[in-house]
Amino acid sequence: MSLRAGWAQALYSAAWALALPVVFARFWWRGRAEPAYRHAWAQRLGFWPRQPAPTPQAPRVWVHAVSLGETRAAQPLIEALRESVPGMQLLLTTGTATGLEAGRAHLKPGDLHGWVPLDTAGATRRFMRTLQPQVGVLMETETWPNLLLQAERAGVPMVLANARLSARSLRKGQRWAALSRAMMQRLSAVCAQTEPDARHLHDAGVPAERICVSGNLKYGLQPSQALQAMGRQWAGLRAAPGAAGSDADAVAAWGGQAFRRRVVMAASWREGEDQPLLQAWLEALTRMHAGAAHDSPERPLLLLVPRHPQRFDEVQAALLRAGLSVSRRSSWAEGGPGQADWQADVWLGDSVGEMPAYYAAADVALLGGSFAPLGGQNLIEAAACACPVVMGPHTFNFEEAAQQAEEEGAALRAANLSQAVHLALQTDPARLEALRAAGLAWVAANEGAAQRQASAVRQALQEGHSSRSG
Repeated sequence: MSLRAGWAQALYSAAWALALPVVFARFWWRGRAEPAYRHAWAQRLGFWPRQPAPTPQAPRVWVHAVSLGETRAAQPLIEALRESVPGMQLLLTTGTATGLEAGRAHLKPGDLHGWVPLDTAGATRRFMRTLQPQVGVLMETETWPNLLLQAERAGVPMVLANARLSARSLRKGQRWAALSRAMMQRLSAVCAQTEPDARHLHDAGVPAERICVSGNLKYGLQPSQALQAMGRQWAGLRAAPGAAGSDADAVAAWGGQAFRRRVVMAASWREGEDQPLLQAWLEALTRMHAGAAHDSPERPLLLLVPRHPQRFDEVQAALLRAGLSVSRRSSWAEGGPGQADWQADVWLGDSVGEMPAYYAAADVALLGGSFAPLGGQNLIEAAACACPVVMGPHTFNFEEAAQQAEEEGAALRAANLSQAVHLALQTDPARLEALRAAGLAWVAANEGAAQRQASAVRQALQEGHSSRSG
């Protein structure tokens, strides 16, 4: 490590140490809505129960996925690793409550699961010393200076899987080049999603020979068929899109009569996006139903799914202030929405882990995070659930996937929310059906990333064994 990089690392560590009281206060605050944040704080400081040392016959493979999306994306990689590394013990860490809960589905008897240590020198050193992973896998963007430094000192090869780095994030990282370049050079291997990601990661400091382009793990996710069937039941759809008897629009019982009502989903909506959405939605309804009764059965239904659970009550309050009636998913009976729920203006998706059901219930989805400069989000899951997507201009976090989806006819692009709402409401059923079919074909054509990335992790594990034995 150069003198400049050493000083940058020391200043970074000192800043983390000073910030610890604020960090734990924030955990306590977030624990009001998500109690998991108030539990197992010792793990945050690197204090885990001591485990038996791993062996070559039962290697300990550490996978870190910070939040819900990355934890879901890790599923095909973990499954591929279990096939290619027989007998492995999974050590799975996450950084958010939603990620922690989602991670339970990936576990088998004997696996370890908990919080990633905070990026202090002491916490990361204790984590490595106590748990002794033989290889580490960081998902997408989860690079941390002390975590990678302590892994290097412990002889743990680290792989950045499903890696992505936008030009914008690269520019931000270059402001702290002395720290970030040293950090990136400690990665043993990087599995980039796309060629532009690979170029940006090399510019950030990863040696070119350690980078491969392996595709996006999210193409390999298989959304739950049971959840999709439940979503179609909610919307009154009789079969999957493309199947005999399927409906182009949602069908429900209202006032004792069958009618069609389009369901428009606002997918993973973020803080600050609520008011622009509501303004565009209400303006579109005014144009559509000028002079019509408010309770016309043909009025569309907004299905709003906030990205973060702690915002559920806040979003409902904003909807009510806008004069819209709300039905919350958590209030539905076991059979799904009833007649009163179908009369609401908005369904609020206040549950975690049911995105395939929400996508299956929707006729079309607006992509959260893409109508403000937030970078958008993964639209692959929507396509895999045969839900057409309308995205805004800001998709820099998933630029190649967004561009491919648009080129393959699996998604529509809008300049702003007003135009997006118009497209969601006015695109004819035949066009939506074509978008569904194109989305399914696009996802199927891009599978295979899990096997390629598992191979890179296995190679790093073998090289780690060789260096330790040597």
